[in-house]
Amino acid sequence: MQTRIAIRLAAACLLCLSCVLASAATPVEAAQKLWFAGQRQEAVAALESALERSPEQLQLRFQLGVYTMELGDLAKAEAIFTAMTRDFPDLADPFNNLAVVFAARGELKAAREALEQALNLQPDQPQALENLGDVQLRLAEQAYAHAARVQPVPSAQLASKRSATLTLVQQLGLASAPKP
Repeated sequence: MQTRIAIRLAAACLLCLSCVLASAATPVEAAQKLWFAGQRQEAVAALESALERSPEQLQLRFQLGVYTMELGDLAKAEAIFTAMTRDFPDLADPFNNLAVVFAARGELKAAREALEQALNLQPDQPQALENLGDVQLRLAEQAYAHAARVQPVPSAQLASKRSATLTLVQQLGLASAPKP
């Protein structure tokens, strides 16, 4: 009788343990929880620690790149996303996020090239399409500004285009980086 009880108790304990393990957060989920709780450096440290154990884990690397970019460490984010484009050349998202890093630094031509690569891989990727539109709008504003500087006689049409484009860039908040 006691053996049956012991076996049932052991089975119940194993069931409880498996439920606990099944509900345990993945390293990415744990980092997200820290991030959204305002513990951003701890979230980055948690991802870096998990990556030491699983260096090829795609989600960990991607999330670390996003978080470092959000923290303003653009050099580190660029290194992460560049490595991902080499290691996973068929994925569009690392190219999109690499473009966001470039755009944040004002490297709009490099951003456009990275977005075009993302869209070659995944033509209907909505975030890359939106980011490409944002980058092209910023490039248009730069081109109009350059044309206004080098034009010997002021043009009302050019001034109108430049003003409208600049207003749109400012209203959309595109003076900063596009979305990751």
